[in-house]
Amino acid sequence: RRTPPRRISRAGTECIEAIFEFATALGPAHGILRLVNDGQGRLRAWTLNTNLHELRGYEEEFKRRAQPDSTRDFGAENWSDRLAKQRAYTDHDPAVLVVGGGQAGLSIAARLHQLGIDTLIVDRHERIGDNWRKRYHSLTLHNEVHVNHMPYMPFPPTWPVYIPKDMLANWFEAYVGAMELNFWTGTALTGGSYDDKRRQWNVTLRGSDGTERVMHPRHLIFATGVSSIPYTPELPGLDAFAGTLVHSGDFKNAAQWKGRKTLVLGTGTSGHDVAQELHAHGADVTMIQRSRTYVVSLKEAQSVYAIYSEGIPFEDCDLLATSFPYPVLQRSYQLSTAKGREVDKALLDALEKRGFRLHFGEDDTGFQMMYLRRGGGYYFNVGCSDLIISGQVKLLQYADIEKFVAQGARLRDGSVVPADLLVLATGYKNQQDTVRAYLGDAIADAIGPVWGFDDGGELRNMWRRTAQPGLWFTAGSLAQCRIFSRYLALQIKAIEEGLLN
Repeated sequence: RRTPPRRISRAGTECIEAIFEFATALGPAHGILRLVNDGQGRLRAWTLNTNLHELRGYEEEFKRRAQPDSTRDFGAENWSDRLAKQRAYTDHDPAVLVVGGGQAGLSIAARLHQLGIDTLIVDRHERIGDNWRKRYHSLTLHNEVHVNHMPYMPFPPTWPVYIPKDMLANWFEAYVGAMELNFWTGTALTGGSYDDKRRQWNVTLRGSDGTERVMHPRHLIFATGVSSIPYTPELPGLDAFAGTLVHSGDFKNAAQWKGRKTLVLGTGTSGHDVAQELHAHGADVTMIQRSRTYVVSLKEAQSVYAIYSEGIPFEDCDLLATSFPYPVLQRSYQLSTAKGREVDKALLDALEKRGFRLHFGEDDTGFQMMYLRRGGGYYFNVGCSDLIISGQVKLLQYADIEKFVAQGARLRDGSVVPADLLVLATGYKNQQDTVRAYLGDAIADAIGPVWGFDDGGELRNMWRRTAQPGLWFTAGSLAQCRIFSRYLALQIKAIEEGLLN
């Protein structure tokens, strides 16, 4: 049942919003229409968005199943045997190879599996979910559970509002089994090339035991995420630092730094969380701020997901959340950012008084557009801002550092801030760099940057065809992966069935 038309405010504009369904030559589609008063008593279309929902004749497997077969063959393979055989790929290659087993890889693999497309996920970690499980100890998701459900399997209603990393990691492991996905752990892509004549990839996979397997999938999907290859900027004197140096993505075991001097370079989410975890374990922590940072209270940050709290069906929320053209999206985030600044005024004023440099986005659109444009540069305050304000976590501006030395950071006045540990919370490279590392310069240069907005207001190279045939990308939050995996899977299915060239 669809949400009926209703009057509502979107991006500060009063409108009538209606969800409708219609048929196309390829299959059923959904649409969202918003009407506004033109000032002369007439309704005019303001925004219109349409989405193909499925391909007629190629519906998802669970929708196509006939009446259940209750017969059993006691002498045949059971479910576990068949699944193990399916996952071995002893005598064939998958049609689709997905590189990366986080929420992006699992979501697209689940969609493709339900469309009957043979798909294999490979991940370098030894256990499903380790891409979350092995991150810093205190990590939890910073958006609420009801926004984050995965395709086909919503989280239980008993789950906490903010999901702990290990809970999510264990769910990933259960998800692979329940959705019957093909997954090779401890397996890394080492290189590949595209055969234009055969329209297939030649890719080499290496297992943790050193064995190699060459495969020839027709489609290669990078699901390595917005955060893939750690980025280390050029920092004068860094090679001379005699303490422990670690990127925030590899940071673990804060307890070992109790009573010791630590520096955290970077004031995004990871930098704040690592600093707070170190402080909680008794370390002497100084954060180094390189660039201005957007800060918003955790509660106020949830306002950008307000659609999911409007009391309408979840599927309608997903449609609405992705239905805004770029100018409307931009205006919406400007309004939510302005409201957040007002609500958080006392917090932000206190931070500035301590010398923390604030930023609200290049056009005052806040954290959501910062994430979509460059994947970071913001922090949802879960307590570290209060520690900075009180002085329990010290603050140092990178502009005051001359260079790093063996003992720590030498300031321009000649003094040294000592450190036993330096954590680089400096972000990650673009996925184009991931392609360059594994598929070479020619393909990387052909596709261009991945993520960030193009001239049409769409994320570059995401969930759609790229300049390289058979190469696709998926990444983002759990909600983005859930929503856009449908459209990526439909495109691949259409190509496999000859509906698209």
